[in-house]
Amino acid sequence: MTTSLVPMSDATFAAFCERAIVDYARDNAQTGRWPEHEAADRSRAEFQRLLPQGLATPGHFLYEIRSEPEGQAVGALWFGIDTNNGSGAGYLFNIHVDPAFRGRGHAKAALDRAEDMALGMGLHSMALHVFGHNPGAQALYRASGYWTTGLNMRKPLRRPAGD
Repeated sequence: MTTSLVPMSDATFAAFCERAIVDYARDNAQTGRWPEHEAADRSRAEFQRLLPQGLATPGHFLYEIRSEPEGQAVGALWFGIDTNNGSGAGYLFNIHVDPAFRGRGHAKAALDRAEDMALGMGLHSMALHVFGHNPGAQALYRASGYWTTGLNMRKPLRRPAGD
């Protein structure tokens, strides 16, 4: 079994966005970054800001992750070129392997393929964000050579009973 990245089709892009928008809203609400009642709208707005031209948005690359040789779609990957200060870095916005196909090495192989593409574009590094409540993704990234460059923390504040 091998894993390949195939440019995303319009139909796949629509389904990808719907899933990714819901997931991103849930994750941001779960961490307390966004109020739950605003999360869906904020997530949709963020995707529109990042991908205003959909698949044709310059500097963004969206792929289906496929299991070969059968060509079965098993997930999706999205990375872009970080244009801040001419940094020469890539940014992994999203990688998702469908639950039925997890644990088979597809995410690691897809990440390796994306990194090879980024090197071919002349990029020197790849950055990403991973939510604190996703230890599986954190382990994948650590095993792939990523390290923590910052850490955000949060604590809900509660008034003592009787105040």
